[in-house]
Amino acid sequence: MTTTLITGANKGLGFEAARRLIAAGHTVYLGSRDVERGRRAAEQLGGRTVQLDITDDASVAAAVAAIEADGGLDVLVNNAGIATEWTATNTVIGAADVTADLMRRTFETNVFGTVRVLHAFLPLLQRSTAPVVVNVSSGLASLTRVSDPGSRAYAYPGVAYPASKTAVNAITVQYAKAFPNIRINAVEPGFTQTDLNGNTGLQSVEQGAEIIVRMARLGQDGPTGGYFDADGALAW
Repeated sequence: MTTTLITGANKGLGFEAARRLIAAGHTVYLGSRDVERGRRAAEQLGGRTVQLDITDDASVAAAVAAIEADGGLDVLVNNAGIATEWTATNTVIGAADVTADLMRRTFETNVFGTVRVLHAFLPLLQRSTAPVVVNVSSGLASLTRVSDPGSRAYAYPGVAYPASKTAVNAITVQYAKAFPNIRINAVEPGFTQTDLNGNTGLQSVEQGAEIIVRMARLGQDGPTGGYFDADGALAW
């Protein structure tokens, strides 16, 4: 039985990925900052819940202890993320108005939180016979795409979110080199209708979760240190 943890799993892409991995036979822990929302989501899907705030050392340590006590971990999906540059009116704070504070808040979750979780769960993953890490990135992380006038990503004005996900891609490459026994990849779900973007995305969570689920089910002969969407490898 494969045991999987998905951060930020009480809604959106994380919830859909959990649903599909449970259907595929995984034991899935739905990580959620809000205990009650996490409990309801886990009950709905037939999964397990664990309180997990990726910005808090104590919360992450407690989640590690709980999952270790239940037997360990095989797959980690770093899905939790924020886009503080999206405003309540679904406009995006661009380069003229971005502040160091906005950048800091975005990186605290998307970058430092991802590293915090990776660092804490590495000992459990290294005990697995087939460990996998999926870092949920974005097409906006691709410097190739955002600098290409022919790409939809080129028109996106925000700074903090793309920069944070580019950092996630760099983290993915470096961890994959450091831990060759673990399949560690970044994925681009596509512009998906979620609370992150005020549900303005162009595709459903079912479509967006496809690449997350595919990469979470990699075998030990699968790729590592890569960046993928549903159609294959992406340019950095």
